[in-house]
Amino acid sequence: MHFASDNTGPAHPAVMEALVRANEGYAMPYGADALSEQVVAQVREVFEAPEAAVFLAATGTAANVLLLSTLAEPFETIFCSACAHIHEDECNAPEMFTGGTKLTLVPHEAGKIRPEALAATIGAEGTRGVHGPKRGPVSLTQATEKGAVYSLSELAALTTVARGFGLATHMDGARFANAVAHLGCTPAEASWKAGIDALSFGGTKNGLLGVEAMVLFDPEKAEELEYRRKRGAQLFSKHRYLAAQMSAYLTNDLWMETANTANAAAAALARGVEAAGGRLLAPQESNLIFADLPRAAHQRLKAEGAEYHIYVGDLEGDDPEEMLTARLVCDWNAKEADITRFCELAAG
Repeated sequence: MHFASDNTGPAHPAVMEALVRANEGYAMPYGADALSEQVVAQVREVFEAPEAAVFLAATGTAANVLLLSTLAEPFETIFCSACAHIHEDECNAPEMFTGGTKLTLVPHEAGKIRPEALAATIGAEGTRGVHGPKRGPVSLTQATEKGAVYSLSELAALTTVARGFGLATHMDGARFANAVAHLGCTPAEASWKAGIDALSFGGTKNGLLGVEAMVLFDPEKAEELEYRRKRGAQLFSKHRYLAAQMSAYLTNDLWMETANTANAAAAALARGVEAAGGRLLAPQESNLIFADLPRAAHQRLKAEGAEYHIYVGDLEGDDPEEMLTARLVCDWNAKEADITRFCELAAG
């Protein structure tokens, strides 16, 4: 019963097979190999963006901070939700890689920023001249850190606010595939057609060993990003092994297959948790859910080896009926039997 994170599961067999093939013979380093060139073409085709600049990085943090450092000046501020990964989980990497750009936090609902909240927050900043930060890019997470998914109209409304202030919009797409699977739209519709300027296109959480694509839909800053990638220690000499993963991911829509599988598993888990007396904190829209369960249920689950995080509450408290909040995540490899067993234990 492994629901702690979509980082905990195995890589997809098709990805491993692609790595074995890539390991045959010799290839030029630093992205000068044929497979790396192929990946650029694949990403452009998937996103209907023939001019997009595409670079690979090994981690989501690297993808986020390198893109943001390309979009933001050190004297600017980046606008993001108060639960954004770049704020809570990247150890000040955005501030370091941008040379000191600050983060300005925007109120959120299930991780989603509302246009009026974004407009108010941007409007309240950049008002002190040289005594305060200049307004910089907006960063949105899709799907959010709370499992919610922005609709296409919500994305368009937010990017319209950003453009109204002359600001670019970055998307942290660690779970972009899960969001697209939920929306039933095209990758282009969920990115540049909705006004997104730069995308961290995730793969690690969705069946890859460790690779993300940095996509600049306007290639004007491509050279700068290329230099920043090298300076940030993300230009791999044996680049073909990153490219092999991303190529397999995009071949025959594997990335959508794995995302749909993970989302379906989360939907089954959410139904089972509710049937067991649990309470979802928000509707299930991706592969990530938050749910309240009684302490006694958590204790049964943990005693049987269930792996997941309790986000709010103390497992060792006295009241067996007190509700504790669990974070449950399904990956592409989630097992139906594990979901069934988890829900049986939750129900008692």
